[in-house]
Amino acid sequence: MKTPRNYVVEPQSGCSIRVACGEHITVTDPDGQQVADFWAITSSEPMDWISTGHTRDINEKMFPDVGDSFYSKQSKPLLTLIESGSPGPHDMLFPPCDDALYVRAGLHGHPNCRDNFLKALSRAGVTLPTVPDPVNLFQNSPPRPDGRLEVLPSINPPGGYVVLRAEDDLLIVVTACSVDFHPTNGSKCTSIEVTIT
Repeated sequence: MKTPRNYVVEPQSGCSIRVACGEHITVTDPDGQQVADFWAITSSEPMDWISTGHTRDINEKMFPDVGDSFYSKQSKPLLTLIESGSPGPHDMLFPPCDDALYVRAGLHGHPNCRDNFLKALSRAGVTLPTVPDPVNLFQNSPPRPDGRLEVLPSINPPGGYVVLRAEDDLLIVVTACSVDFHPTNGSKCTSIEVTIT
């Protein structure tokens, strides 16, 4: 049996990790209330990546349940949610936080998940023609009955986690969400842990 590989995504940063088909990816929020933006990109050509829109469409739900898959823009299953130790909710509607969000809040030059995603991709020697919308694990932003969207404080407890099985050889990118001017992450940014088994 292979030794588990453990990674720490420091607050307001990102990490890229290569995983093989069949490996399990555990994303853990050790301190609680920290959102993890999650992307997956195929290692083979033609390049493909997780599509939150295709995932919602194929599963016909806002977020997969245990046993459901996350699909690519070519409608291929890339990951399957095999275990959840989190009460959720999770989000697949919001883009990653970016520089423009912080500029609107009067915070120029603030760390953000879009830039952290691109830096993690660059370190892995990968480029994409676009920045896909992420799977926002542990983000508490379910639509209201009137259709309005509001990001509320995460309710994920310390140690809350999800386990995903890779259905292809993938490069995953995980960022620890940088929002610290709003209670998204419990008003304090903390780390995310990733374990590959």
